[in-house]
Amino acid sequence: MLETIAFVAFAVVTLASALAVVLLQDPWHSALMLGVALTSIAVHFVMLAAEFVAMMQVLVYVGGVLVLITFAVMLTQTDDEASDEVVQA
Repeated sequence: MLETIAFVAFAVVTLASALAVVLLQDPWHSALMLGVALTSIAVHFVMLAAEFVAMMQVLVYVGGVLVLITFAVMLTQTDDEASDEVVQA
């Protein structure tokens, strides 16, 4: 019974964060929700007794891909106030 409750709880977390990845307009918050979704999927792998796959999920996807997305977001965002000052000057 406890396993079923834990599965349903993490399934709701996975679906909600995956939906937030698509619906959020801020790329930074979307990347954070992607990290939550991928971590929640790793928990599902642990529940299935696939610890190695869960570890690879965390190391490769959460650790690697999310860091690349974070760098891309940080490098491509512009400061609106700074660009307004340049246009007005």
